[in-house]
Amino acid sequence: MTQPVSPPRDSSTDKVPQARPPAWRGLPARADVRTLSLLGVLAALILIGGITKPDEFLDSRNLQLVLTQASVIGVVTVGMTFVIISGGIDLSVGAIVALASVWATTVATQEYGFAGILFTAVIVGVGCGLVNGVLIAYGAMVPFIATLAMLASARGLALQITDGKTQIVTVPSVLDLGERDAYVLGVPPLVMVFAVVTVIGWLVLNRTTFGRRTVAVGGNPEAARLAGIDVRRQRLYLYLLSGLCCGIAAFLLIVLAGSGQNTNGNLYELDAIAAAIIGGTLLTGGRGTIVGSVLGVLIFTTITNIFALNNLQSDVQQIAKGAIIVAAVLVQRRTASTT
Repeated sequence: MTQPVSPPRDSSTDKVPQARPPAWRGLPARADVRTLSLLGVLAALILIGGITKPDEFLDSRNLQLVLTQASVIGVVTVGMTFVIISGGIDLSVGAIVALASVWATTVATQEYGFAGILFTAVIVGVGCGLVNGVLIAYGAMVPFIATLAMLASARGLALQITDGKTQIVTVPSVLDLGERDAYVLGVPPLVMVFAVVTVIGWLVLNRTTFGRRTVAVGGNPEAARLAGIDVRRQRLYLYLLSGLCCGIAAFLLIVLAGSGQNTNGNLYELDAIAAAIIGGTLLTGGRGTIVGSVLGVLIFTTITNIFALNNLQSDVQQIAKGAIIVAAVLVQRRTASTT
């Protein structure tokens, strides 16, 4: 008996299930949207400042002041961004800036001139970062506790060094950096340092294995360990990097203020964390951008400047900052739930 023969199949009509693209392919697009949103917020703030105080806000001297003030906390924020991307936190950055600034402006240190002040500020910052890194990476301490202890210790040591007094800088080469004669094409030297730190931070995070390891450790430490990454050593390096940024920021603050005080860097940790958060860095780790963090710093600094020019009270300013932080976290949660 002859079996029926099936008609030939037309392969063009077969439906082949399409593979779903991996989630990471959408990250650049989301990052671009987030960056454009932050630029929109910054543009809106500039517009508000220009409308409320056109003669004062848009003056070149005021714009230079905004960028100069953003430079100090901006350098700290670059280091903080790396730490948060790795899944950590650093509550001691403000205290480290204070300690580095007062240690670098003692009479004994100033005898060594410009190099002595710069070297001392950087080495104190790196030393504090080393202590944080060892306690967290090899002492298995929770970053919140370890850096909180450093916050208290560094503030206490800064107070002990100064005895509550302001230490005036008498080195002309340091003070000259804050003068208008030192500006290059209208750009203050502090802003140029901030720009260099930002570019280096971006390159390290996006173009080096160190940056990829940082993201991997923050995304999944166990998977990073199984992939051959020394997680403890990476965390140590990250807190060293944060300390280095604090040391550089301390030197910039010395140039800006012309002195060292134990109250320097007050609430820098909150400002740096807030700037990183609204810039798109996840507190849980695994994602973040240097560009977003820098835009966050500029947004907060612009808000502060607008409030000051309009003689608004600082408590209203803090409420506005708090509202921005809450909104940024809610946006992050919504974005995470849709991916």
